[in-house]
Amino acid sequence: MLATISRAATRRPITVMLVWLLMLLIGFGLGTGVFGRLVDSVPDVPGTESERAAAHLDRVDSSGESITAVIAGTSVSDPALRSQVAGAVADLRTVSGIAEVPDPYTTRGLTSEDGRALVIPVTLKGDMKFRDEKKAVDTAAERIKRIDAPDVHVSGGLLLGQQMSGRAQEDVQRAELISLPVVLALLLVVFGGLRAASLPLVIAISGVAGAFLALFAFSQFTDISVYAIQITTMLGLGLAIDYALLMVVRFREERRHTDEVVEAVHRTVAGAGRTVLFSGLTVAVSLTGLLVFPSPFLRSMGLAVAAVVVVDMLAAITLLPALLARFGARIAPARARTGAAAAGPDAEGRVFARLARFATRRPVVVLAALVPALIVLALPAVGMRISIGDAKQLPASTEARQLYDTLGAHFPPGTGVSPVSVVVGSGAGEGTVDRVRALAGTSDARALPDGSTLVHLQPTGSVDGKAATDLVERVRQVRGDEPVEVTGVAARLVDFRAMLADRAPWAAVTVLVGIFVLLFAFTGSVLIPLRTIATTLLSLGAALGAVVWVFQDGHLAGALGAEGLGSLSLTAPPLIIAIAFGLAMDYELFILARMRETWLRTGDHQEAVVTGLRRSGRVVSCAALLLAIVFGAFMTGGFSPILQIGLGLTLAVLIDATVVRMLLVPATMALLGKRAWWAPGALRRAHDRLGVSEEEPADRPQPVGV
Repeated sequence: MLATISRAATRRPITVMLVWLLMLLIGFGLGTGVFGRLVDSVPDVPGTESERAAAHLDRVDSSGESITAVIAGTSVSDPALRSQVAGAVADLRTVSGIAEVPDPYTTRGLTSEDGRALVIPVTLKGDMKFRDEKKAVDTAAERIKRIDAPDVHVSGGLLLGQQMSGRAQEDVQRAELISLPVVLALLLVVFGGLRAASLPLVIAISGVAGAFLALFAFSQFTDISVYAIQITTMLGLGLAIDYALLMVVRFREERRHTDEVVEAVHRTVAGAGRTVLFSGLTVAVSLTGLLVFPSPFLRSMGLAVAAVVVVDMLAAITLLPALLARFGARIAPARARTGAAAAGPDAEGRVFARLARFATRRPVVVLAALVPALIVLALPAVGMRISIGDAKQLPASTEARQLYDTLGAHFPPGTGVSPVSVVVGSGAGEGTVDRVRALAGTSDARALPDGSTLVHLQPTGSVDGKAATDLVERVRQVRGDEPVEVTGVAARLVDFRAMLADRAPWAAVTVLVGIFVLLFAFTGSVLIPLRTIATTLLSLGAALGAVVWVFQDGHLAGALGAEGLGSLSLTAPPLIIAIAFGLAMDYELFILARMRETWLRTGDHQEAVVTGLRRSGRVVSCAALLLAIVFGAFMTGGFSPILQIGLGLTLAVLIDATVVRMLLVPATMALLGKRAWWAPGALRRAHDRLGVSEEEPADRPQPVGV
């Protein structure tokens, strides 16, 4: 298969490049339309009680979403301000699509006790088309912004989604501007030439275009979260660079042994291309675990990110070979590093060879030192809590965060917090509404057209804090058999947590079985996949524990421009686990490919481990550093969920590429010995028949170094 692909790419390189150029133009043209289709409704889970109750309210309740404005920084009793506010309220009431705008001066609770701030809530009509709702929201926001006061902030509802989408686009652009020049500079150091260094960037840009196009395509069928842009672009950019780095390094090695550029490309695809193929598949399989969850957000993220990984993989094994066939003659072959030529081939990668020899000679010591350390780092993850979060997750410069901070500075806790909504059916017994209202200190109730009653319970604290979720649980406990359903932000969080707990074991089984099958197909061993999964879980746990320690507990959060939130965003843990697991497999395959080549050639297990790490250590280290730079660039936006995911993935990559792959892998391989490559006879024969095996020609010297 790979041989066929490489021959097609080298015979018609211009055609292949034109096809990818067309995809690039469509991706950056049509694909960027996804920025106008992003949503911020992360916790919705079809079929749950909170979703059913919300759908019922959409059908029978005429009121729609709302936006909130806060005016502060001057005395609310100032006649000029009072006149402006009265004029704004009067104008808003005439806007098509707006249902209600209370007068903040005559409505209780809308002016602060210190007399320095007031709130204008704007409620929209229900059952409006998106275009009409957007027009009403934009008109209302523009009119409120004309009030002349030191602080005027408007957010919430559809407006919040627009603000977050705009921020997502800005963050992506900033991250690309930061990461691409830094990555290019590092690639120049690695390759020592602009031509070779530019090829990974070409593949990376193709990966970003593919990310936009994949997201736009999925947005036609399902909601795409504002988080998807940063995550898919971040991963698409990083993996494209990793795959291209592996391929270009191997191509330069092959050029040592042949003057024929096309032959060097074929050998590169046969060797490194096989690794890229399996790497892309393992990352994609790691993300299939997200498809087990019924959450549209998690499913769309899994599909979108997997699609981006496949685009990167295809670019590396089709576009890159075409580019190498066309321009590879201008790329210098790999040269021996300083002092390596005189010292012999073993001198290259000697640092990684020394690490491998140390770990293989003292495997018990290495395991006894590192495994407990990684377990200690993972301990904070035991107390991990997740929440939907509020505007505290946003950067201080955003409109929603400024509104949140202003409300917190002038109004009592809980002001502006979405209530717990309880729908009491028309068949409920007498006194049910009163029992429900008695569960909260502040509540209100109103009849709905279908005979049911909508009760709003105002929780203390944050919108999805413990008080709010406990209130949801109490309602569900006291209702008995009465037709009572709970919805709202807190109820959705409770249902989302229950969904995660119910489906997580199935997701884990799906991923682990898929990874085991792929690693067996790659290595022909049943023990190496088990060893790989175990060591990867250690690095993953350590990274997740660090994220909890920083963002939930607040340690060193200020150094990242964040603060301790008491919980993690509900988006962070599943995405960190799925993506980091796949990335760990990425580096494992880089190393295993070299080990397997040596094992098949020599049959010497010790030599396979040492030579494998010597020949792959440098490329794995460079790939991890490049990926960490990309992830770090996306952490400059200040959006807490992205900071959490970025830090988790950065730490997972760095821990895995250093501690795990450079020390734990050779130590565990040494303990297994030749048994590491064992498989039962039936599976061995199946692998020989069905495994993807495109080995290097045996009639040439083996390349050394990376």
